[in-house]
Amino acid sequence: MSIRFATPALTAALLFGASTPLAKLLVGNVTPLLLAGLLYLGSGIGLGLLLALRQWRRKEGPRTSAALHIPRAELPWLLGAIVFGGVLGPALLMLGLTQTSGASASLLLNVEGVLTAVIAWGVFKENADRQIVLGMVAIVLGGILLSWEPGGATFSPGALLIVGACLCWAVDNNLTRKVSTNDAMLIAGLKGLLAGVSNTALALMGGAALPSMATLGASLVVGFFGYGLSLTLFVVALRTLGTARTGAYFSVAPLFGVAISLLLWPDLPGPLFWMAAALMAAGVWLHVRERHGHEHTHEPLEHSHRHAHDEHHQHTHAFDWDAKESHTHAHRHEALTHSHLHYPDIHHRHPHVHPD
Repeated sequence: MSIRFATPALTAALLFGASTPLAKLLVGNVTPLLLAGLLYLGSGIGLGLLLALRQWRRKEGPRTSAALHIPRAELPWLLGAIVFGGVLGPALLMLGLTQTSGASASLLLNVEGVLTAVIAWGVFKENADRQIVLGMVAIVLGGILLSWEPGGATFSPGALLIVGACLCWAVDNNLTRKVSTNDAMLIAGLKGLLAGVSNTALALMGGAALPSMATLGASLVVGFFGYGLSLTLFVVALRTLGTARTGAYFSVAPLFGVAISLLLWPDLPGPLFWMAAALMAAGVWLHVRERHGHEHTHEPLEHSHRHAHDEHHQHTHAFDWDAKESHTHAHRHEALTHSHLHYPDIHHRHPHVHPD
């Protein structure tokens, strides 16, 4: 796998990882549930403004604006992702944090990547060979080492709530994959806006008070970068890599978070940090060096996404096109059987007889 395919997922992990230490600077002034709501609102509002600017520029340009919509048949997948990932997940996490230590919570959050992969492989039949599984294991072990504190991992009702939150986010990741052919910024914006309104409303009804304008503005900005742009890139990665591989790369986020924390609060990292970094680097390397190719058949398919004309996109247009730029429109794929290296992207979601 070329590193360029992994870049969106790793950049998403970097942005999300950076949001954690930045949010730590804010959490003393905002209740946890309200902060979660404001971060999501920053994501939704920021991406909404970007979408409006993008549509305005298209209208001013030589081409007409592309319609922003999610096909009706895919709305249940998106609404399910919002409910599980934007409402239930954060609510369970905040409840769990009231009954669980920070160290234990950090360890348990590594379960999300595992559950994401298990659902992708077991329920949605996404292909994974031995190398991908080993890479996933290495990344998860790195996350466990990174958050490990002796005596920090304890079993409690709060732990069950945090595992429940991880399960919700794992379901969210897999449901989002089902709508990943649509505009990534629109998907991330809708998720951020609806989840932000829900969490903020719950926090305010629970007695939380809005923070100062400076803290409010900072929360929205952190949410825009750490949640909005990060989720947009995450959806792009789902489109090109599939759920399990994207989830594995995204599991590197804690490493970026710790590295940025060391910049904000200078300190020499201990041996566990370097061991975790080595394991995560090994996991990413195993994924990047993946080579998966065999004869496979594409069933007829109609969808819309940004594309250039390659061996999978050979169709005519009802509009002028210079054959140079990538473009977005509804198009049809006819049945095709061939063999080449590929990943479980939006065009390669076929069953496999053998595990590799």
